[in-house]
Amino acid sequence: MTRDERDLEDLRRRIPSFRCIDGCHDCCGPVTASSLEMARLPFKPEAERDAALAAWSCPHLGPNGCEAYEERPLICRLFGTTPRLSCPNGCRPEHMIDEAAEYDIHAFLRRTRQVLV
Repeated sequence: MTRDERDLEDLRRRIPSFRCIDGCHDCCGPVTASSLEMARLPFKPEAERDAALAAWSCPHLGPNGCEAYEERPLICRLFGTTPRLSCPNGCRPEHMIDEAAEYDIHAFLRRTRQVLV
C-alpha cells in the first residue's frame, strides 16, 4: 500500500458520519477528487460525465442517491462535518470534524493531483 493509499484510508476514518435527509442531494455536484479516489469510483462514460456537469450535478448521483457512496471522495465525506462546508438543511454529526483532521484532509487534497469527477 502506498503512502497516499494509507493516508486516504486514515483520513476517511477521521471524518465523522451523520444521517442525511432522505432524498436530499444538496451536496451532490461537480467535485474534484484525487486520482487515487477516482480509481476507486465506478467508471462513468464521458457522455454521462458531460451530461452531469452540464446539469451541475455528479455522474454518480442516481435516482436513489449516490451510487458510489461507499467510495465517495473525501470532499463529499467532508460536507456537513465542518462549518466551512455546512449542510443547508442543518444535518451534521454529533461532533463536528476535528480541526487537525480537516487541515490534514486539505493538505492531502493540495498535494495530490485533483481531477473533476
